[in-house]
Amino acid sequence: MHTLDPRPAAFTLVTPAGPALPIVVDSPHSGTDYPADFDAIAPRHQLRAAEDTWVDRLYDSAPRHGATLLAARFPRSYIDPNRSLLDIDADLLDAPWPGPVQPSRKTELGIGLVWRLLAGQPIYSRRLSVDEVRRRIDGCWQPYHDALAAALDGAGAAGARWHLNVHSMPDDAYRRLGLPEKPLADFVLGNLDGVTSDEATMDLLAGALRGHGFSVAFNDPFKGVEIIRTSGRPSAGWHAVQVEVKRSLYMDAGYAPNAGFERVRAAIDSMLGALAAHVRAATAD
Repeated sequence: MHTLDPRPAAFTLVTPAGPALPIVVDSPHSGTDYPADFDAIAPRHQLRAAEDTWVDRLYDSAPRHGATLLAARFPRSYIDPNRSLLDIDADLLDAPWPGPVQPSRKTELGIGLVWRLLAGQPIYSRRLSVDEVRRRIDGCWQPYHDALAAALDGAGAAGARWHLNVHSMPDDAYRRLGLPEKPLADFVLGNLDGVTSDEATMDLLAGALRGHGFSVAFNDPFKGVEIIRTSGRPSAGWHAVQVEVKRSLYMDAGYAPNAGFERVRAAIDSMLGALAAHVRAATAD
């Protein structure tokens, strides 16, 4: 589904199919509903390179394991829910932003809250107005974050909670990030170098994936960004992990599921099952 929708819904939310566990899975970059007011000059096939296409489907068994599953419907290149509202790109706007700004390294690369560049090329033929960016915040970013906050608050109402922020990564991730190139793991688990989850959660997730024959790296090259930064607090029992899967394992160059899709999906299902068992044991008291 790749529609041009004048009033796109911001997200889909699937609640647990059975007894709920304090687990939330969110896919902020799998949206493929392109709003009619996007007004990008970049071709659609190039814009699609920013999507984590099908990631929400890779995790669609999450509710059967007692987890809540949230997925964005709008594309990441329209507005990125994994960025802070302070991550404003002044070079994108036709007037000063009327509030506080704190550009990050992502903004310097042209991929801040609202992307200006894609693979180094302009997305727009003009600068955007402040009102345009505000509409994207109000119509997409804020509803998604409100839904995520409600899901996390509900999951952690009794104390501990576990949050998986799920993504896919291009095979040339090191080059795109401007880092020395080396082999990319099949999965990368990020917890901001130990800040947003405990080691037990990381080891549990990695073990399940390795059991299906996939290689796993920790925090290399993706450590996690804004969403887990705000949701993870191990001292309070809140464990947040960003999970990246290499795109070529499950998707072809035309953005269609490939022959490896079901193998990846099965590994993720095992990972979710292992996490659910861990959470049941940890919350049995």
